[in-house]
Amino acid sequence: MEGKGEAASHFCMEGTVADVRPLGNGLINDTYLVQTAEANAPDYVLQRINHAVFTDVELLQRNIEAVTAHLRRKLEAEGADDIRRRVLQFVKTPEGKTYYCDGQRYWRMSVFIPDSMTLSEVTPATAYDAGRAFGHFEQQLTDLPEALGETIPDFHNMELRLQQLRDAVGRDAAGRKTGVGEELALIDQYADEMCQAEQLHRQGLLPKRICHCDTKLNNMLFDRQGHVLCVIDLDTVMPAFVFSDYGDFLRTAANTVAEDDPQLDRIDFRFDIFEAFTRGYLQSARSFLTDVETSHLPFAVALFPMMQAVRFLTDYLNGDVYYKTAYPDHNLVRTRNQLRYFQCVKAHQRDMAEVISTCLHSSY
Repeated sequence: MEGKGEAASHFCMEGTVADVRPLGNGLINDTYLVQTAEANAPDYVLQRINHAVFTDVELLQRNIEAVTAHLRRKLEAEGADDIRRRVLQFVKTPEGKTYYCDGQRYWRMSVFIPDSMTLSEVTPATAYDAGRAFGHFEQQLTDLPEALGETIPDFHNMELRLQQLRDAVGRDAAGRKTGVGEELALIDQYADEMCQAEQLHRQGLLPKRICHCDTKLNNMLFDRQGHVLCVIDLDTVMPAFVFSDYGDFLRTAANTVAEDDPQLDRIDFRFDIFEAFTRGYLQSARSFLTDVETSHLPFAVALFPMMQAVRFLTDYLNGDVYYKTAYPDHNLVRTRNQLRYFQCVKAHQRDMAEVISTCLHSSY
């Protein structure tokens, strides 16, 4: 099993390695900045791919290669400036692959984008930028000629998540079922409604599109002037309902508190963030979205806190085997937080629909 410096040597990079140091604070992959000794050589980003999460690395990298090549062709056709900073560029091995396996671990390398930064504070201005960028990302991929696979199958499948919860209730592996009756009752009350996406898809009314599926503000790069350069962290780019990109961003960005805050009376839905993100998203995405998709966007905002509550409660009942926890009831606190946030979102359904209608009919 090789170290990160040795792994870097298996890619066809320019220059020689001067230093390798940790980069960022990602929760899934281990990421490093590879600095080169030569002034005219670029620096690189080296990642150890979490093979436990992304079990088919060949599929993962094939998806990413197809997406980045398509985006690059689009930028070239538009006559865009500074393309090297506006789409990720992966480095190949001598065998022509964009990943390397040292026998146990999988690695990949991309060119480091200079003079770029990520942002973490969600404001109406950055929410608008995020909506516009992720909507544009989807729009650019509507004519992707290659068929992509699911890097995490059934990642946002609500029917599956509910079945996993029912299985966990049946097993009661940690002996916690008796303490979560109220939570289970609330979930059961909305269970059928929250499965609308899968139902509409089976009826042929809701398409799957190429989506990012991890729409966080820090999954975008900005230049030093605060303008969006590109969308990054492409591991979860795969066929999905657009609800994934729209609803999941607002699940965290529009909650007034963190998802594990135990003070439920502090939880509320930030309508200013919702409105800004929606304006940006529909400015980019309304050209290809169907009426079924746009009319169900308020549903998508409610779906994702409910789905996350289901996942947290499932893990709590299973004995905290998936999410990292800091104390015994951490997953239960998260569950109650997300259910309270779900209720706040549900109270704004009509208001959200009015904003969406206004955006769809706006000339921008």
